[in-house]
Amino acid sequence: MEQAAKCSKPVASRSPGQGHERRLFYDKCGKYLFVASACFMTLIIFAIIFFVGRQGLLTFTQVSPVEFFGSARWDPSAGSYGALAFIVGSLTSTLLAVALGTPLGLLGAIFLAKVAPVWLRRIMRPATDLYVAIPSVVYGYIGLVLLVPFLRTQFGVTTGFGVLAASAVLSIMILPTILSISVDAIQAVPRPLEEASLALGATWWQTMVHVVLPAAAPGILTAVVLAMARAVGETMAVQMLIGNTPQLITSLFTPTATLTSNIVVEMGNTPFGSVWGNALFLMAFVLLILSLGMILLIRRFGQRKVA
Repeated sequence: MEQAAKCSKPVASRSPGQGHERRLFYDKCGKYLFVASACFMTLIIFAIIFFVGRQGLLTFTQVSPVEFFGSARWDPSAGSYGALAFIVGSLTSTLLAVALGTPLGLLGAIFLAKVAPVWLRRIMRPATDLYVAIPSVVYGYIGLVLLVPFLRTQFGVTTGFGVLAASAVLSIMILPTILSISVDAIQAVPRPLEEASLALGATWWQTMVHVVLPAAAPGILTAVVLAMARAVGETMAVQMLIGNTPQLITSLFTPTATLTSNIVVEMGNTPFGSVWGNALFLMAFVLLILSLGMILLIRRFGQRKVA
């Protein structure tokens, strides 16, 4: 018995220390793994930006920046590389899609967060999340079959293709993003704020507009930013509906093109390293800058609004 007790004491004294050291070792490994993963992802992102930017900026060795950004004439066979029409098309389709989709998504978020019963909320939340998984080509095909003929018939236009058709489909595509994140933002608003507003005599709608929505503004603006990021980078649906014509917009039914649609149409036929190919890379770089600029602008506006 004494010998067994002597043998058990060292084991008991060593096991807590070994277990603690093992946990510390695992914590350090996990920390280093997360840091390495973050650094690796950051490196990949900066490498993509560097490669696209470096290859695109080579365009300016043979094309003037004034021509590229100030001209709408895109004719690579004639040596004309004006991307103004594509930039305007991308900005217009994105802003119009957000203008159409944000009110609908916000109203749907208010309904799901504050009006809908629990059983309906349990059905609608997974249903709206499933819309994200629908491929963009399906949206584009539905718009091509249903929306374009409807616009052509109702408005008496020649084709029906243009910014309105592309933006209408884009607004539907960004609805799940706005709806899902806005619901979480509205539900995160403390309940006492709403109860205090109602106790002071405000109506339910006044409470929503003047109390709940301002308190949930950071989350709602995050939803809008993510929706803009998807809309400005969307390719297939826009390419199928916008007309793919390198010309400036004169109306909502004018066939035009965006940066993404022109890249996907012409990249496969362009030799790498040529002026034409470098111009397409520069368009991709401009698309990155536009996305970053819109995100920074919205976040700056959101900070002022919340303050």
